This record gives sequence, C-alpha cells and structure tokens, in this order.
Amino acid sequence: MHRAVEAGGFVHVGGIIADDTGLSMGEQTRNILAKLAGYLREVGCDLGKVVSATIFVTDLSRKKEMDAVWTEVFGDALPARATVGVADLGGGALIEVVAVAAKG
Repeated sequence: MHRAVEAGGFVHVGGIIADDTGLSMGEQTRNILAKLAGYLREVGCDLGKVVSATIFVTDLSRKKEMDAVWTEVFGDALPARATVGVADLGGGALIEVVAVAAKG
C-alpha cells in the first residue's frame, strides 16, 4: 500500500486515521498529523509543504478539538482545507485526513 504518491510535483497522501481510535478528536488529530509528517519525510518533504487537505469527521460538533490541534501544528502556514461530516469511518475513528503537499 502506498502511503505517499508523487505525481506532477506534488505528494498525495491517502486517508490517514489514528493508531488509537479510542482517543479524543484532538488527540487523534495530533497522531494523524505526526503520521503525515513521517510519510512526507519518507519522500523528502515536510508539513510546511502541505497545500491542501480534506478532513472527514464523524461528529462535526467536536470539530473545534481538531481545529485547535490543526492550528497549533500548522501555525500561520495553514493549508487550504475542507472538512466533511461522515456517518462512519470504521474502527471507531473520529477523523481521517487526506493531504497534498508540494514537492521541492
């Protein structure tokens, strides 16, 4: 399974969920972003190059937890983002992130 695929000067990272889906939305977000950083490092990239993300959440009323961690991690370099409410992500996951980063 490819976690990060390079194409057209971009790195596309498929859906990432937390290792421990029993954690809060905020802690799942923190874990996912750490995993994203690792996947990007594997292809010579980093979180500062993320240009867009699609985030799937099972409970939009808890989105503020995700927002707080997202802002903490990305700071002023926030990528374009869409947040989509979904009924179920499987395995108890509260959040899943798909991201695109610029390569180079």
